[in-house]
Amino acid sequence: MTVTGLTDEAPVVRMRGITKQFLGNEVLRGVDLDLRAGEVHALVGENGAGKSTLMKILAGVHTADGGTVELDGTPVAFTSPRQAQAKGISIVHQELNLLDDRSVAENVYLGSEPVRRGMVDHRRMAADTAALLDDLGAAGISPRDPVRLLSVAQRQVVEIVKALSADVRVLAMDEPTAALADNEVELLYGLVRRLCDRGIAILYVSHRLVEVFDLSHRITVLKDGALATSRERDELTSDELVRHMVGRSLDALFPDRATEDEIGGPRLRLAGCGNERLHGIDLEVRAGEIVGLAGLQGAGRSAVARAVCGAEPFTTGTMHVDEQRARVASPRAAVRLGIAHVTEDRKGEGLALRQSVRDNALLVRRAAFGRRPRGGPVRMTELLESVTVLARSPEQEVRFLSGGNQQKVVLAKWLAVRPGVLIVDEPTRGIDVGAKQAVYELLRGLARDGVAILMISSELPELIGMSDRVLVLHDGRVAGELPPGPTEEAVMRLATGHAVEPSRTQEAV
Repeated sequence: MTVTGLTDEAPVVRMRGITKQFLGNEVLRGVDLDLRAGEVHALVGENGAGKSTLMKILAGVHTADGGTVELDGTPVAFTSPRQAQAKGISIVHQELNLLDDRSVAENVYLGSEPVRRGMVDHRRMAADTAALLDDLGAAGISPRDPVRLLSVAQRQVVEIVKALSADVRVLAMDEPTAALADNEVELLYGLVRRLCDRGIAILYVSHRLVEVFDLSHRITVLKDGALATSRERDELTSDELVRHMVGRSLDALFPDRATEDEIGGPRLRLAGCGNERLHGIDLEVRAGEIVGLAGLQGAGRSAVARAVCGAEPFTTGTMHVDEQRARVASPRAAVRLGIAHVTEDRKGEGLALRQSVRDNALLVRRAAFGRRPRGGPVRMTELLESVTVLARSPEQEVRFLSGGNQQKVVLAKWLAVRPGVLIVDEPTRGIDVGAKQAVYELLRGLARDGVAILMISSELPELIGMSDRVLVLHDGRVAGELPPGPTEEAVMRLATGHAVEPSRTQEAV
């Protein structure tokens, strides 16, 4: 996508030498950042690098301990988000801050409702909200709709409209696509394009490198609270960007693939399996290997996962687990057969956010086996250490953990049932590069212990780098199988229904 609207004018925002400490811990160390009108400026780095803190200083949530912030060349020092908003600076947080039982219009104008004769003017509020929605090409959302009826992508639109209602000039977006499906990401891309065309400066924080290169004009990298580099997008490659973020290349993030002598017999085998969404699926995952499952949005990747784990069972074909024919009619039946499913929706389906790490880690085990757990008792400390969860204690509520540690708790929950087959759907969505590497090492370690892993990912470099084989789905069917290290082009040709050129399937990443 090409984003238009960039100008060569002086920066709208100029931040120089920004420092910040929390309880004696230096979070930001002399960071510089410029934002220009009509520009998407990506801010990237590992968790703890200082991205959110810098963003919150700009938006008035935190005050800097040192350094200066200028708006249109004039020094400013915001002490509250309301002050920043009054100057046209707003932030869209990763965790959406909307009231479910109120309408779209009531959320957009919350705290700044138009008044007529001493009463809230609901008619004007709805009309103004409709105009804002229409301006962004989101006329499918009604101002009178209760927010609870909206999809995650539509809620994200409402957050953006809320910011625009205050005549925003600078918009900071924190992981805006973390919970979105592929087709919803395209909707957000379109919104960003329109905002840039209007001359709005956008500070865009994301862990998804594809988005960073798709959307940004410039990229600033923070590492350990300091500025690592700030470059034009076209001056950086993905590999260089990762090296600035974590000190190593993209290829070094992935563990070695399994050798043939490390791979055992089939643990999961599907033959002609199908249901309303899938047709004639033939698939085999052997002990010790990671099989990647690729395909475009709607091709059936998650449908395969849900069918294998019994959430949406197969109605045709045969399924074997450890060479025994199996009929999986429910998720509980799948767990009892040793099948684990790490869902793509970590917060919505994978975790009980207000429960402790311990309770989450034992959630599936207790539900599936009750007082007769599979494989004997679990040593909680050893379980959490095996997935390197960083928490104050097993009693800490999961909602207070980082995204990477939350994902590790999801994995711990399934490892507690000692699975033979592990299906992971978007296992690194919304976590930083360093945390991704920890998940990669964990998955490869499980494979070495004999677990058969089926991995679904929308990030092709990740899928290619991790997989011992890649199966590609198209329109609910297996379009083909690729050997280790195929090119992204080879995967996409199958995903779009085209034949693969044989000479290219063997090319390494």
